[in-house]
Amino acid sequence: MKQKIQVTKVQQSRIAEVDFDNIPFGRVFSDHMFVADYRDGEWQDYRIVPFGDFTMHPASMALHYGQAIFEGMKASKSNDGDPWLMRPEMHAARINRSAERMMMPAFPEDVFVEALHALIDLDAAWIPPQEGSALYVRPYMFATDEFIGVKPSESYKFVIFTGPVGPYYAKPVRLKVEQHFVRAVPGGTGEAKAAGNYAGSLLPAHLAQKEGYDQVVWMGGPDMKEIQEVGTMNIFFVIDGTVVTPATDGAILHGITRDSFLKILAEKGIPVEARRLTIDEVVAAYKAGKLEEAFGAGTAAVVSHVAEIAYGDLHMELPPVEDRKIGIMLKDYIDGLRSGRVEDTHNWIVPVKSPALV
Repeated sequence: MKQKIQVTKVQQSRIAEVDFDNIPFGRVFSDHMFVADYRDGEWQDYRIVPFGDFTMHPASMALHYGQAIFEGMKASKSNDGDPWLMRPEMHAARINRSAERMMMPAFPEDVFVEALHALIDLDAAWIPPQEGSALYVRPYMFATDEFIGVKPSESYKFVIFTGPVGPYYAKPVRLKVEQHFVRAVPGGTGEAKAAGNYAGSLLPAHLAQKEGYDQVVWMGGPDMKEIQEVGTMNIFFVIDGTVVTPATDGAILHGITRDSFLKILAEKGIPVEARRLTIDEVVAAYKAGKLEEAFGAGTAAVVSHVAEIAYGDLHMELPPVEDRKIGIMLKDYIDGLRSGRVEDTHNWIVPVKSPALV
């Protein structure tokens, strides 16, 4: 890394204000954030500063044309109190894939990882000690040109901030199969973690929530029969002993937790398939008594057990959570990796180191 990260520390930490036994998800933020600016064709001015507001021009292009992408990660502590990350290099690579699709500049992956280490080392006290809780890490990038015109911005801001979180979707979720709205199609922006993808999901999710559901199951294909993912997660089904998840076809996010699950399942000898999956197949499995589990997979939740899937007038109720061996095993495995209780045979866990800072 050519540039050093300049550090300006807070004068007074806010950590004493936090109740770590009662943390609302996404509303508590740590003391510092990493910031970098892209101008004149290069990333520059790497800095860690006190968490705070930005000033934006009314014509900032991100507000008008949607060049904004993000990642979601977690930092946790081992049982010995050591902070660490899980698969940070994959997040560095994925945000750059999102950047490429959204016509934004790649952020140097070595700087991404270095900044994570520096920021989390500085705010390590904000990592909740309870297993299942974590320090949520949000890297993101947005356009900053002050210009009204449909073209790629020539300047950008890259930011990483963090905040302690408790379990996400602590209770099993109820899902509604969405039959009208679509999230993405092959060739679109579905594989990018672009802000606009999530904006477009809000209305369908809201309508489902008014009916008592937590999220929607997104469908695709010419007949709206192909399962894609759940509102905020990749989705897995256990059908007659085989774990099935939709294949990434250009419309589905390449989930890092999804990738971890596929590797864990294969290593344990559990049959697993990533392939085209239709709602008709899931319905047939349910009616035959072969739909054993369904769960979402994502960084925030790790595993979110599905209690019910509504497809038109059919309400598919799944077995009690305590009977779901595979979903429970996967969540326990990931939580155990993060705490150090489970041996890391994949070299996914990266101890946070204190880099040389200015």
